[in-house]
Amino acid sequence: MEHTIYSYSLCISLTLMIFFALYFIFAQVPDKTAYATYLRSRRIMGVGLLVLVANYSVHFFAQLRFSNPDLATVMNLSTYFFEVWIAYSALILLLDKRYITRRRTVFNIAYWAVYTAVSGIVFFVLDNGTLRSVALVLMAVWFAAYAVSMFRALLQSYRRAVRAMDDFYSDDVEQYIRWMSRFTYWTVVYVVALGGLTFLPEKYVFLWILSSVPFYIYLYVSYMNYLLFCQRVKDGLEEPLQVCPENETEDDPAVQDALPASYNEQAAKLEQWILEAGFTVSGITVTDLAVMLDSNRTYLTGYIKLKYGVSFREWISSLRIEYAKKLLIEESELSVAEIANRVGYQSSTHFIKLFSESEGVSPAKWRKEQF
Repeated sequence: MEHTIYSYSLCISLTLMIFFALYFIFAQVPDKTAYATYLRSRRIMGVGLLVLVANYSVHFFAQLRFSNPDLATVMNLSTYFFEVWIAYSALILLLDKRYITRRRTVFNIAYWAVYTAVSGIVFFVLDNGTLRSVALVLMAVWFAAYAVSMFRALLQSYRRAVRAMDDFYSDDVEQYIRWMSRFTYWTVVYVVALGGLTFLPEKYVFLWILSSVPFYIYLYVSYMNYLLFCQRVKDGLEEPLQVCPENETEDDPAVQDALPASYNEQAAKLEQWILEAGFTVSGITVTDLAVMLDSNRTYLTGYIKLKYGVSFREWISSLRIEYAKKLLIEESELSVAEIANRVGYQSSTHFIKLFSESEGVSPAKWRKEQF
């Protein structure tokens, strides 16, 4: 492979990574408490990028890939191992501000140190040949297994966050963090692939370097976009009390005794609110409803889960769909877009999607079938 192609690809990646790292660490955010966790996460990600910058710099100036390929492979695997922990921790922090603890930090640093030590033994103790090659492949498998374990931790945090926001917002706020789900699957494919890409023949190694460019551009853009929604996500991630297990409802005999006597009063207020079509208010949250009913978020969330067995968002959505069906029949002069707005959706496209998922057909087709 031409050293020039290799050097150019390293220059491109290094330039972008240095810019992203410095921006993540030093760029300012609004001086509000809501952005504190976001800023901490972004700075941790910036440190992770600087670790990669150090790795790429060694490759660029020492041309390690050509002078000692096995050493380059060992250094890459050790760097990626550390980077996986840094990157996933930064992302999980956006969903769970209590995730990074001293105990967890010490454990992962110690685990990385053990991995690095074993990598050193593989390179310095084993002779160059088949045995070392096999050992390097096993180190790559070990790295991939660790990456998958971190991937699972992020995915679990993401799912918990979605459930929490569904219990708070009437709208689909998951869209504000959906990039993390996409990024999670992309990273597991990309990171696991890195374990194999580091063994590429020399003439193709520039592909391994350039593969990082779209990956980190997506990360940068996603972090910048997420800044716009920090406050909304933070509000939705305050954890309400889980009053009953998932899929249990008020009708289940095992749950009957768990209903406080005061729920009768809560039910009466809620029924009146439903009769007045309060659910058609766009953007209503469980906290807004709790204030109207002289209740609180935890209590009301528990009541909805017990009585209906669904999240707040799913419950509001079902009420809106039923009301929309009534309007589709009784007010045939209204367009689908107007009905979407009347029932509380600012986006007619989103309303059509939800209606179709619920009824199996679009609102327009459903209306025709009724006549």
